Amino acid sequence: MDDRNSTLIEHFLCGGMGGTWTVLVGHPFDTVKVRLQTMPKPEPGKPPLYSGMFDCFRTTIIKEGPSGLYKGMLVPLLTITPVFAISFMSYQLGKKIFAHNDPAPSNWRKFLAGAFAGVVTTTVMAPVERVKCMLQIQREREKADRQFRGPIHLISAELAEGGISRIYKGFFATILREFPGSGIYFLTYEWFTSYHTVGTSATLLKMVIGGGMAGVVMWMIVLPFDTLKSRLQTAPPGTYTGLGHVFKDLMAHEGPAALYKGAVPVMARAFPANAACFLGFEFCNKQIVQRLRKPTPD
Repeated sequence: MDDRNSTLIEHFLCGGMGGTWTVLVGHPFDTVKVRLQTMPKPEPGKPPLYSGMFDCFRTTIIKEGPSGLYKGMLVPLLTITPVFAISFMSYQLGKKIFAHNDPAPSNWRKFLAGAFAGVVTTTVMAPVERVKCMLQIQREREKADRQFRGPIHLISAELAEGGISRIYKGFFATILREFPGSGIYFLTYEWFTSYHTVGTSATLLKMVIGGGMAGVVMWMIVLPFDTLKSRLQTAPPGTYTGLGHVFKDLMAHEGPAALYKGAVPVMARAFPANAACFLGFEFCNKQIVQRLRKPTPD
């Protein structure tokens, strides 16, 4: 990511494009992940709701059609520009703050810049994740009075019942995920694309590998935090007193392995979705550099 001459607005615009590509590629995997993370513990003698990733895919398609995999996508798709745009813009700003425009900042400074971006982005991401997860766990033929017709209906109902705090449920949990996750995300991409390419632009292959590995490494680290966040955000009001309560309840009834529910779809999604994200970003950035910037006078 050769961004020494890039402006914050360029990172904002290109981050939005990268995020849009991410959602289009990765949302079906994300739906399966959330459903696996939040499915109830089976009663004694009964099978679980889903036996695994492929069963969740199959069951969802059979009962709800392919569109069932895209439930909740409207929210991240419509908000993808502010979420990812703010993330990439904040990363560029973080590099200015923590690296002081150093052309070759240390890995630690890159991590801090990414972590800074994660905290800033959470202000937009937390409510988006809350609405998305609530829509994703709805299943066909649930009781009509428990169904939300879409994001506007859900937001209206939540605001009426509990105010803005209901929309921001899981805010702290999202920060716990995004602070380390965003830091390692950008650092991993920078490392892969800059390795043995000092002074040159990253090749297409390195962009794909770097973006894909950035997603894989990030999710290996943050998946337990994401599971706790999803449980907290989708639980009925009064179920948990906070994130610590979610953790204790999960450990007592399901054990540590439950923190990694949804790991298969997460990892299956991580590489292609995040490769698409950085390809979208780099494609946009290249077009800006080549077509929108005025040529420098001789």
